[in-house]
Amino acid sequence: MLNKTLFHRLLLLFLVAVFAIQAGSPLAATQNPQRSPSDTVREFYKTMRERKFREAFALSIYQPAIEGLKPAEFDDLRPDFERLASAIPEKVDISGEQIDGETATVFVRVKDEENREQAEPVALIRVNGEWIVGDKENQEIVRKAGSEFFFNARIVTHHSEVQTLLQRISLAQLVYSQQHAGKFGDMSALILAGLIPKDLERTETTGYRFRITVFPDGKSWTASAEPAQYGRTGRLSFLLDQSGVRNGDVAGKPLPATPLKN
Repeated sequence: MLNKTLFHRLLLLFLVAVFAIQAGSPLAATQNPQRSPSDTVREFYKTMRERKFREAFALSIYQPAIEGLKPAEFDDLRPDFERLASAIPEKVDISGEQIDGETATVFVRVKDEENREQAEPVALIRVNGEWIVGDKENQEIVRKAGSEFFFNARIVTHHSEVQTLLQRISLAQLVYSQQHAGKFGDMSALILAGLIPKDLERTETTGYRFRITVFPDGKSWTASAEPAQYGRTGRLSFLLDQSGVRNGDVAGKPLPATPLKN
């Protein structure tokens, strides 16, 4: 069974907005028209788990988003796809399905944060006689985004995560100052104290370059984050200073800061 948190991330990161498979495409032609909604969901997760990403996306309603990617763009997104694949167990348990005309819902058994089992719905639609993962409501969003869809989804996720990480840094500084006579810590000190994740030193997982600046008196500081690749891993620059958390699109440059003090 899937962990609910990972399951939600898997679905919401890339299935928030999707659109229907174009008729006559090479990948679409390879699908089995007799495949049931449940079979489609099983095959989608199976091919994702096997890292056959193009085959998996051919079973979903965002196939054109993947087909439009250049080889370098696909390679850029591969780490995101790999993280999705790593969240999928070998066996995906399905508790049932409901079909209503050209739409269907498959119920996947998941466990919530308290390890309680429940059924999580996965939406499907039928296109050209074949069931594919996704829903009609979001088709237009991805149609407009095209090959930018996956990058846009990644950027939205990164923006949200940066906000959360800056709040975590603020709490970490509070704890650190209480333990060090009112003095604040730089990034290395906060990581060494176990107050923030070591991932903040790199850009691979966050897509952002984080900096914590402690001023010479040790009693004032700022934190900032800029996209590692402007327009690909993020568009907004973030700053946590005396005025709170601010952000703006300044083409990946840092925002001006006012130090935080005790």
